Amino acid sequence: MRSSLVTSAVVAALVGFGGTLALIVAAAQAVGATPGQTTSGVVGLCLSMALTSAWLGWRHRMPIITAWTTPGAALIAGSHGLTVETAVGAFLLAGVLILITAAVKPLGSLVQRLPVAIAAAMLAGVLFRFCTAVFTAGQADPLLVLPLVLVFLVARRISPFGSVLAVLVIGIALAFFLGLVGPLPSGTPLPTLEFILPRFDTQALIGIGLPLYVVTMASQNLPGFAVLQAAGYKPPTQSILASTAVASLITAPFGSLTSNLAAITASICTGPDTHPDPQKRWMATPFYALSYLVLAAGGAFVVALIAALPPGLVATFAGLALLGPLVNALGTAMGDAAKRFPAVLTFAVTASGVSLFDIGSAFWGLTAGLIALGIDHAGKR
Repeated sequence: MRSSLVTSAVVAALVGFGGTLALIVAAAQAVGATPGQTTSGVVGLCLSMALTSAWLGWRHRMPIITAWTTPGAALIAGSHGLTVETAVGAFLLAGVLILITAAVKPLGSLVQRLPVAIAAAMLAGVLFRFCTAVFTAGQADPLLVLPLVLVFLVARRISPFGSVLAVLVIGIALAFFLGLVGPLPSGTPLPTLEFILPRFDTQALIGIGLPLYVVTMASQNLPGFAVLQAAGYKPPTQSILASTAVASLITAPFGSLTSNLAAITASICTGPDTHPDPQKRWMATPFYALSYLVLAAGGAFVVALIAALPPGLVATFAGLALLGPLVNALGTAMGDAAKRFPAVLTFAVTASGVSLFDIGSAFWGLTAGLIALGIDHAGKR
């Protein structure tokens, strides 16, 4: 057994968990989740990552790594007017749509034909507000935020994967040094699962559930398939979609976001650094699963710690973690000159945060971009 199998798996789990957990907590707070419900959502996600990765890796003998939808978390965290019950209803809709995509091949083909530039522009609009919030927080608390921005810029030159973790560790230490951390719970909080009765609200389903499905497919699953293909594997598309969809449907009533194929962190476990033999890299998945079981056990404490941190620090964590995805999304959105105007329109509408008929800006940005693209194509006929 090569030690690199273990280290790659542990690093992938820590990067995925530590790099975006603050965003998960922010999403839970945005929908009014209680501390217990927030912990439940995090524990459910960790269990989903552990079980789906272990099952898919063993079944297909491939380094199939799953994750939660980071763009989806940003979408929820930037939403307005949601309750935790209506958010759970939106999570269930996204899970059902992914399951249908796995079962109905024409629908999967249709999703793949969705203009990548428009989907990327919608994602960029969602992420943009979080990235700019870093500098708003820096204006309010420069002694805390600006050093972390510098740490991030230096650390990413050494390790793009480790830069957010460096900000997380140094940021927490700096917050304690400056006396900005609120009271922590006495003792060690226990991880629990708390059932949340979903409520299916039409506006939330259209404005959040549908965009959640789109960004999860376009920004997580499809790039995740590409990562596996680039590493020389033929990903079992239907099996992956079905497994993550079922896991999402099971964990959603406990407050957990959608599960999906990992994209960025997956690359840590799919290359020769994990194992020189591609046929043996799948053996990293059990260690990845075990790492997430350990993180599930400590999830309640980590959630309580993040809740005690100053809001500006949490905004900095989330914004810096999303800078890389924002760069990628903008590059994809602007890459096709023929679709550049519809993409910019999609980005502008989504980033504006406009809400019409209680339906959020992500839906309207996607709609505006597709209409503009359709008109452009009609005019060229």
